[in-house]
Amino acid sequence: MPIYSEKVMDHFMNPRNVGEIENPDGIGEVGNPVCGDMMTFYIKVKDNRLEDVKFKTFGCGAAIAVSSMVSEMAKGKTLEEARKITPQLVADELEGLPKNKFHCSNLGAQALSKAIDDYLSKKNKGGKK
Repeated sequence: MPIYSEKVMDHFMNPRNVGEIENPDGIGEVGNPVCGDMMTFYIKVKDNRLEDVKFKTFGCGAAIAVSSMVSEMAKGKTLEEARKITPQLVADELEGLPKNKFHCSNLGAQALSKAIDDYLSKKNKGGKK
């Protein structure tokens, strides 16, 4: 059984920003078939900033904690700042992840990045409201 930091346990037991955003500006979905974790991030963008970030995660405690932390780190940031959220930054914010769970931090950063890509591709296709 891996040892988790108090911060990981807090975000696992009391995850922030769980749920879906109705009519999101971007959706990013990633999965890791090896461990079975699935993450979906939903974003609302206003004036190039992430006005709201929500997620749904099916996975282990570390995956849920990572999703919660990424959503907290990304909220209010510009798209450029949000793209700079790396797996290592997420792990550091959570005060470390066990080596065999570090891949979870990759998924969180990837899902957020995919949601931003989704938003930008819609915006560039003239799908802006």
